[in-house]
Amino acid sequence: MNEFDGLVAVVTGGASGIGAATAAVLTERGARVAILDRDSVTRDSVAAMSVSCDVTFTPGVDTAIARVADTLGGIDIVVNNAGIGAIGDVAANSDDEWHRVFDVNVVGIARVSRAALPHLRRSSHASIVNTCSVVASVGVPQRAVYAASKGAVAALTLAMAADHLRDGIRVNAVTPGTADTPWVGRLLDQAPDAVAAAAALRARQPMGRLVAAAEVAYAIAYLASPLSSATTGTLLAVDGGMAGVRLG
Repeated sequence: MNEFDGLVAVVTGGASGIGAATAAVLTERGARVAILDRDSVTRDSVAAMSVSCDVTFTPGVDTAIARVADTLGGIDIVVNNAGIGAIGDVAANSDDEWHRVFDVNVVGIARVSRAALPHLRRSSHASIVNTCSVVASVGVPQRAVYAASKGAVAALTLAMAADHLRDGIRVNAVTPGTADTPWVGRLLDQAPDAVAAAAALRARQPMGRLVAAAEVAYAIAYLASPLSSATTGTLLAVDGGMAGVRLG
């Protein structure tokens, strides 16, 4: 498949996990991919370019997007994947932590999308895909800050889809379940019993396993693809059945 041939895609948080898998899938299908991340990109990355970028710093975001557009000749697709997590109930985190999580997970999407809008408006295949989460609609323990931020991402996605429909820009999101990524690995490292915690994460998804990063990447590619030109304002679940399936 080469439906992205000639298109330029920006993937934030593309140095690892879902972002790296997405960069690989888009590249395989013909896109020239620019990874924006605070962390260094591995040497085996297939991306056309990588730019150091902190999505909480507006001047840095503006500079990074401008550099991508100048170097690769425009921007057609933005995958807003950069995000951070937090553990605890509503009383467990300080005001600073609430602001930090929202700054990355929600305002970061606004910063990157805002900077890319002039370039997307010039594209015939403009698309934005946001990485949301199943916890935007399913309550799970000890994820209050993170869930609140992802609920905001879901609402923001729908609002952006409405705002930019007449600009010819489609806006969608994926809502992954618990995925097998370095971020989840770090969460497990913090658990008193990592083996038991991992088993619990697998068990709460009806398929009985974690979602693979590549599975989320394929869903992102579907939403971003010019072949999905009638799809906008969609929140696509890739969650092993967690949101919609009950086995008993």
